[in-house]
Amino acid sequence: MIQHWHQAFYYIGLYMLIIFGGQAYMQTRNRFELRRTLAAWNVFLAAFSIFGLCRTLPELAHVLKEFGFTHSVCNPSFIEEVKVSGFWTWMFTLSKVPELGDTIFIVLRKQQLIFLHWYHHITVLLFTWYSYTEHIAPARWFVVMNYFAHSLMYTYYAMRAMRIKVPRFVPIIITSSQILQMVAGCFVSYFGYITRRKGEFCQLPDNIANYALLMYASYFVLFARFFYNTYLSPPSKSKKID
Repeated sequence: MIQHWHQAFYYIGLYMLIIFGGQAYMQTRNRFELRRTLAAWNVFLAAFSIFGLCRTLPELAHVLKEFGFTHSVCNPSFIEEVKVSGFWTWMFTLSKVPELGDTIFIVLRKQQLIFLHWYHHITVLLFTWYSYTEHIAPARWFVVMNYFAHSLMYTYYAMRAMRIKVPRFVPIIITSSQILQMVAGCFVSYFGYITRRKGEFCQLPDNIANYALLMYASYFVLFARFFYNTYLSPPSKSKKID
Protein backbone atom coordinates (compact mmCIF):
# COMPACT_ATOMS: atom_id res chain seq x y z
CA MET A 1 0.00 0.00 0.00
CA ILE A 2 2.93 2.34 0.62
CA GLN A 3 3.93 1.95 -3.03
CA HIS A 4 0.49 1.68 -4.60
CA TRP A 5 -2.08 3.50 -2.44
CA HIS A 6 -2.19 6.32 -5.02
CA GLN A 7 -3.85 3.90 -7.46
CA ALA A 8 -7.02 4.77 -5.57
CA PHE A 9 -7.13 7.92 -7.71
CA TYR A 10 -7.40 5.77 -10.85
CA TYR A 11 -10.34 3.85 -9.39
CA ILE A 12 -11.99 7.12 -8.43
CA GLY A 13 -11.46 8.60 -11.89
CA LEU A 14 -13.02 5.52 -13.49
CA TYR A 15 -15.83 5.63 -10.92
CA MET A 16 -16.67 9.26 -11.71
CA LEU A 17 -16.57 8.56 -15.44
CA ILE A 18 -18.89 5.58 -15.13
CA ILE A 19 -21.49 7.13 -12.83
CA PHE A 20 -21.81 10.56 -14.45
CA GLY A 21 -21.28 9.24 -17.96
CA GLY A 22 -23.77 6.52 -17.14
CA GLN A 23 -26.33 9.04 -15.96
CA ALA A 24 -26.03 10.91 -19.26
CA TYR A 25 -26.34 7.63 -21.17
CA MET A 26 -29.43 6.55 -19.23
CA GLN A 27 -31.31 9.83 -19.61
CA THR A 28 -33.01 8.72 -22.83
CA ARG A 29 -33.28 5.04 -21.94
CA ASN A 30 -35.56 2.93 -19.79
CA ARG A 31 -34.38 2.00 -16.33
CA PHE A 32 -33.10 -1.49 -15.59
CA GLU A 33 -34.91 -3.41 -12.87
CA LEU A 34 -31.95 -5.56 -11.68
CA ARG A 35 -33.83 -6.49 -8.52
CA ARG A 36 -32.44 -10.02 -8.20
CA THR A 37 -28.91 -8.89 -8.97
CA LEU A 38 -29.24 -6.05 -6.48
CA ALA A 39 -30.55 -8.42 -3.82
CA ALA A 40 -27.62 -10.80 -4.35
CA TRP A 41 -25.15 -7.90 -4.27
CA ASN A 42 -26.50 -6.61 -0.96
CA VAL A 43 -26.68 -10.06 0.58
CA PHE A 44 -23.01 -10.57 -0.28
CA LEU A 45 -21.97 -7.20 1.20
CA ALA A 46 -24.13 -7.74 4.28
CA ALA A 47 -22.56 -11.16 4.88
CA PHE A 48 -19.06 -9.75 4.35
CA SER A 49 -19.73 -6.92 6.81
CA ILE A 50 -21.26 -9.19 9.44
CA PHE A 51 -18.36 -11.62 9.21
CA GLY A 52 -15.85 -8.75 9.34
CA LEU A 53 -17.58 -7.38 12.43
CA CYS A 54 -17.48 -10.77 14.13
CA ARG A 55 -13.73 -11.04 13.43
CA THR A 56 -12.72 -7.52 14.56
CA LEU A 57 -15.10 -6.59 17.39
CA PRO A 58 -13.72 -9.22 19.84
CA GLU A 59 -10.22 -7.72 19.56
CA LEU A 60 -11.54 -4.21 20.29
CA ALA A 61 -13.56 -5.47 23.25
CA HIS A 62 -10.53 -7.37 24.60
CA VAL A 63 -8.25 -4.32 24.31
CA LEU A 64 -10.78 -2.04 26.03
CA LYS A 65 -11.22 -4.51 28.88
CA GLU A 66 -7.56 -5.38 29.39
CA PHE A 67 -5.68 -2.20 28.43
CA GLY A 68 -8.15 0.70 28.36
CA PHE A 69 -9.42 3.30 25.95
CA THR A 70 -6.11 5.11 25.33
CA HIS A 71 -4.45 1.88 24.23
CA SER A 72 -7.36 1.15 21.87
CA VAL A 73 -6.89 4.52 20.17
CA CYS A 74 -3.11 4.71 20.14
CA ASN A 75 -1.61 1.22 19.90
CA PRO A 76 -1.78 -0.53 16.49
CA SER A 77 -1.40 -4.06 17.86
CA PHE A 78 -4.70 -5.04 16.18
CA ILE A 79 -3.06 -4.93 12.75
CA GLU A 80 0.58 -5.65 13.55
CA GLU A 81 0.27 -8.47 16.09
CA VAL A 82 -3.20 -10.04 15.82
CA LYS A 83 -3.50 -11.98 12.58
CA VAL A 84 -7.29 -12.24 12.51
CA SER A 85 -8.11 -8.56 12.99
CA GLY A 86 -5.09 -7.64 10.86
CA PHE A 87 -6.44 -9.71 7.97
CA TRP A 88 -9.96 -8.31 8.24
CA THR A 89 -8.61 -4.77 8.40
CA TRP A 90 -6.81 -5.50 5.13
CA MET A 91 -10.03 -6.91 3.65
CA PHE A 92 -11.86 -3.81 4.87
CA THR A 93 -9.36 -1.59 3.08
CA LEU A 94 -9.62 -3.50 -0.18
CA SER A 95 -13.43 -3.68 0.01
CA LYS A 96 -13.76 0.07 -0.55
CA VAL A 97 -13.13 -0.53 -4.28
CA PRO A 98 -15.92 -3.08 -4.98
CA GLU A 99 -18.28 -1.04 -2.78
CA LEU A 100 -18.17 1.60 -5.50
CA GLY A 101 -20.46 -0.77 -7.38
CA ASP A 102 -23.36 0.42 -5.20
CA THR A 103 -23.59 3.53 -7.33
CA ILE A 104 -23.78 1.62 -10.61
CA PHE A 105 -27.09 0.15 -9.49
CA ILE A 106 -28.39 3.64 -8.72
CA VAL A 107 -27.39 4.85 -12.18
CA LEU A 108 -28.79 1.86 -14.09
CA ARG A 109 -32.04 1.91 -12.12
CA LYS A 110 -32.31 5.70 -12.66
CA GLN A 111 -32.62 6.51 -8.98
CA GLN A 112 -31.64 9.80 -7.39
CA LEU A 113 -27.88 10.04 -6.90
CA ILE A 114 -27.30 12.37 -3.97
CA PHE A 115 -24.00 14.12 -3.21
CA LEU A 116 -23.63 12.27 0.10
CA HIS A 117 -23.53 8.92 -1.69
CA TRP A 118 -20.67 9.46 -4.12
CA TYR A 119 -18.74 11.87 -1.87
CA HIS A 120 -18.80 9.27 0.89
CA HIS A 121 -17.56 6.48 -1.39
CA ILE A 122 -14.72 8.56 -2.82
CA THR A 123 -13.38 10.00 0.44
CA VAL A 124 -13.59 6.69 2.33
CA LEU A 125 -11.58 4.96 -0.40
CA LEU A 126 -8.91 7.65 -0.40
CA PHE A 127 -8.66 7.84 3.38
CA THR A 128 -8.54 4.09 4.02
CA TRP A 129 -5.93 3.41 1.37
CA TYR A 130 -3.72 6.32 2.41
CA SER A 131 -4.04 5.82 6.18
CA TYR A 132 -3.39 2.07 5.87
CA THR A 133 0.21 2.90 4.92
CA GLU A 134 0.73 4.24 8.47
CA HIS A 135 -1.11 1.46 10.33
CA ILE A 136 -2.98 4.11 12.30
CA ALA A 137 -4.20 2.84 15.66
CA PRO A 138 -7.67 4.49 15.65
CA ALA A 139 -8.48 2.37 12.59
CA ARG A 140 -9.34 -0.29 15.15
CA TRP A 141 -12.39 1.83 15.93
CA PHE A 142 -13.05 2.97 12.36
CA VAL A 143 -13.13 -0.57 11.01
CA VAL A 144 -15.42 -2.00 13.69
CA MET A 145 -17.85 0.91 13.47
CA ASN A 146 -18.01 0.73 9.69
CA TYR A 147 -18.50 -3.02 9.65
CA PHE A 148 -21.34 -2.60 12.14
CA ALA A 149 -23.07 0.18 10.17
CA HIS A 150 -22.70 -1.72 6.91
CA SER A 151 -24.04 -4.92 8.49
CA LEU A 152 -27.28 -3.07 9.23
CA MET A 153 -27.37 -1.04 6.03
CA TYR A 154 -26.74 -3.80 3.50
CA THR A 155 -29.09 -6.18 5.30
CA TYR A 156 -31.79 -3.51 5.03
CA TYR A 157 -31.03 -2.95 1.34
CA ALA A 158 -31.16 -6.69 0.66
CA MET A 159 -34.56 -6.96 2.31
CA ARG A 160 -35.88 -4.04 0.28
CA ALA A 161 -34.56 -5.55 -2.94
CA MET A 162 -36.36 -8.78 -2.07
CA ARG A 163 -39.57 -6.79 -1.43
CA ILE A 164 -39.62 -7.68 2.25
CA LYS A 165 -41.59 -5.07 4.13
CA VAL A 166 -39.47 -3.31 6.73
CA PRO A 167 -40.92 -1.07 9.49
CA ARG A 168 -40.17 2.63 9.18
CA PHE A 169 -38.20 2.71 12.42
CA VAL A 170 -35.53 0.40 10.92
CA PRO A 171 -34.04 2.90 8.42
CA ILE A 172 -34.31 5.58 11.11
CA ILE A 173 -32.20 3.43 13.43
CA ILE A 174 -29.70 2.77 10.65
CA THR A 175 -29.25 6.45 9.79
CA SER A 176 -29.03 7.31 13.49
CA SER A 177 -26.28 4.71 13.93
CA GLN A 178 -24.41 6.26 11.00
CA ILE A 179 -24.62 9.71 12.61
CA LEU A 180 -23.36 8.28 15.91
CA GLN A 181 -20.53 6.64 13.98
CA MET A 182 -19.44 10.05 12.70
CA VAL A 183 -19.54 11.56 16.20
CA ALA A 184 -17.47 8.67 17.55
CA GLY A 185 -15.04 8.97 14.62
CA CYS A 186 -14.48 12.65 15.37
CA PHE A 187 -13.97 11.95 19.08
CA VAL A 188 -11.53 9.09 18.56
CA SER A 189 -9.54 11.09 15.99
CA TYR A 190 -9.36 14.13 18.26
CA PHE A 191 -8.41 12.03 21.27
CA GLY A 192 -5.55 10.46 19.34
CA TYR A 193 -4.45 13.88 18.11
CA ILE A 194 -4.30 15.51 21.54
CA THR A 195 -2.64 12.45 23.07
CA ARG A 196 0.16 12.71 20.52
CA ARG A 197 0.37 16.48 21.12
CA LYS A 198 0.97 15.79 24.82
CA GLY A 199 4.12 13.91 23.85
CA GLU A 200 2.66 10.49 24.54
CA PHE A 201 2.85 7.64 22.05
CA CYS A 202 -0.05 7.44 19.65
CA GLN A 203 0.14 5.88 16.20
CA LEU A 204 -1.75 8.67 14.43
CA PRO A 205 0.29 11.17 12.39
CA ASP A 206 -0.99 14.75 12.62
CA ASN A 207 -1.88 14.99 8.94
CA ILE A 208 -3.99 11.83 9.04
CA ALA A 209 -5.67 13.01 12.25
CA ASN A 210 -6.60 16.23 10.47
CA TYR A 211 -7.94 14.32 7.45
CA ALA A 212 -9.97 12.05 9.73
CA LEU A 213 -11.48 14.99 11.62
CA LEU A 214 -12.41 16.79 8.40
CA MET A 215 -13.84 13.63 6.87
CA TYR A 216 -15.95 12.61 9.86
CA ALA A 217 -17.14 16.17 10.50
CA SER A 218 -18.28 16.52 6.89
CA TYR A 219 -20.04 13.14 7.10
CA PHE A 220 -21.80 14.23 10.27
CA VAL A 221 -23.16 17.35 8.60
CA LEU A 222 -24.27 15.47 5.48
CA PHE A 223 -25.87 12.56 7.35
CA ALA A 224 -27.61 14.90 9.79
CA ARG A 225 -28.97 16.89 6.86
CA PHE A 226 -30.06 13.65 5.19
CA PHE A 227 -31.81 12.55 8.38
CA TYR A 228 -33.70 15.81 8.59
CA ASN A 229 -34.71 15.82 4.92
CA THR A 230 -35.79 12.18 4.98
CA TYR A 231 -37.54 11.75 8.33
CA LEU A 232 -38.40 15.20 9.67
CA SER A 233 -39.22 17.39 6.66
CA PRO A 234 -42.20 17.03 4.25
CA PRO A 235 -42.45 13.75 2.26
CA SER A 236 -41.29 15.33 -0.98
CA LYS A 237 -37.69 15.27 0.19
CA SER A 238 -35.08 12.58 -0.52
CA LYS A 239 -36.01 9.12 0.67
CA LYS A 240 -32.82 7.14 0.10
CA ILE A 241 -30.24 6.12 2.69
CA ASP A 242 -26.63 6.31 1.50
